Amino acid sequence: MRMFVAVRPAQEVLDDLDQFLEPRRAADHDLRWTDPDQWHLTLAFLPQVHEDRLDELVERLGDAARKQPPFRLRVRGGGAFPHAAGAKVLWMGVPDDAGAVLGRLATRSRHAAVASGSVVDGSRFHPHLTVARVPRGTEATRWLRILESYDGPTWTALQLKLVESHLGEGRHRRARHEVRATLPLGRAAECS
Repeated sequence: MRMFVAVRPAQEVLDDLDQFLEPRRAADHDLRWTDPDQWHLTLAFLPQVHEDRLDELVERLGDAARKQPPFRLRVRGGGAFPHAAGAKVLWMGVPDDAGAVLGRLATRSRHAAVASGSVVDGSRFHPHLTVARVPRGTEATRWLRILESYDGPTWTALQLKLVESHLGEGRHRRARHEVRATLPLGRAAECS
């Protein structure tokens, strides 16, 4: 299975960002905007998880999640991968303090996945929420100016999600995401 571990923003945060982007979507027909239902902050990408190891993965990720108390964060600013002059992805970021907490959660999630026998993508962690893909590298400085102006509402992260990603088919090749486990953070685990 192809999976990822993520923090999903609260619905009111997703709605606010969606409202911010809505009037801008028609401005560039080369961009493929991601579906707000799929917006998330990826902590670990697991390109290969064996079905028979899924229970162990969920257990280890649950242990990792319980080590982190719920925390406040928000979506703010944005950027482009790999760089503004040849953008292939436009993304929204998080403030540095929340990025540090997400970084610790990413490390714990990756360690839990490796310990369960899953293959983990080793790319450097950079907390972001992908909002658009560009079919070919495009100069995106004007988009960065727009994305940098965004400062969304704050929410409390209470859980991690383990999500199975089914590769898309057809012309638009949109992936389908299926939540396989919800893992409460710290004190949130005691309340559930």
